[in-house]
Amino acid sequence: MTSNNMDYITIALPKGKLFSLSADLLAKVGYTAEDLSEKSRKLVITNEEKKIKFIISKTADVPTYVEYGAADIGIIGKDVLLESGMDVYELLDLGFGRCHLMMAVHKDHKRPKLTDYAHTRVATKFPHIAEKFFNSKGMQMEYIKLNGSIELGPIVGLSESIVDIVETGTTLRENNLEEIAYIMDATARLICNRVSFKLKFDRIHQLTEDLKQILELAKEEKL
Repeated sequence: MTSNNMDYITIALPKGKLFSLSADLLAKVGYTAEDLSEKSRKLVITNEEKKIKFIISKTADVPTYVEYGAADIGIIGKDVLLESGMDVYELLDLGFGRCHLMMAVHKDHKRPKLTDYAHTRVATKFPHIAEKFFNSKGMQMEYIKLNGSIELGPIVGLSESIVDIVETGTTLRENNLEEIAYIMDATARLICNRVSFKLKFDRIHQLTEDLKQILELAKEEKL
């Protein structure tokens, strides 16, 4: 059973690049709250009239809040969701926040083949995704978990390579790094607590359908 009141829908939103995109999308289907802002000092912001609560969370914590029922639903990148390993329902691909996960190395130390990096160190925020990828290639690696600028790994000699997300590739180029292996695409996803999905099905289903309509309209406008 979720800890929040049955009358409310509680939504976990991630700080950072996905916050404003998520809040703007939800606003289009009437899910708003006064002073809903990433910079708010309040960690929980409530719309009493519509019975909505927003939790403003560190990105990596969103799947945890949702799995354990502190939030009914959340919005998070597919990369973070997979890395977390949390047991939640994935309701909808929201399409924004597009990036991809890849392996990159310093251009000056590039090796002929991917498998030439076997048994070397890789710096990453995503050790579980990275391990699954390298295992699929038959490669054993040493994983170094970092939370900050992953690009520093090969530059300062901490690792031979990195596994990280990339959007434009600008940061890689500015640091003389080169992508050598594609791993997966990632976009923002709407996720749901399994118990909440049953107990609050009507409201969560309606929200999901409303968001689908908004996303479809956006696609049509781009055509």
